[in-house]
Amino acid sequence: MSGGQFMVVMIVAIVMFSSIIKAKMGIRRDRHGDYNIRDDAAVSAENHRLKGEIADLRERIQVLERVVTDNEGSLRLDREIEKLRGPRN
Repeated sequence: MSGGQFMVVMIVAIVMFSSIIKAKMGIRRDRHGDYNIRDDAAVSAENHRLKGEIADLRERIQVLERVVTDNEGSLRLDREIEKLRGPRN
């Protein structure tokens, strides 16, 4: 291996090593090219908020499933909707 080839291999190794270190430390680039360090408190708060939102959405889905699968309830719902529409001409 010549001196030039060795230098290229060393540069590639250094870049790969620094990429691994940045990934372990949570350093990422944003869309503007700036480096940002992950803030564990902010990530934890966002995760907590999203988990609450998912729980709310699951509850809504359960209610919708009950409305759709409840035959008597859907008939009652149909009657209520027709009543709200008013008399037809």
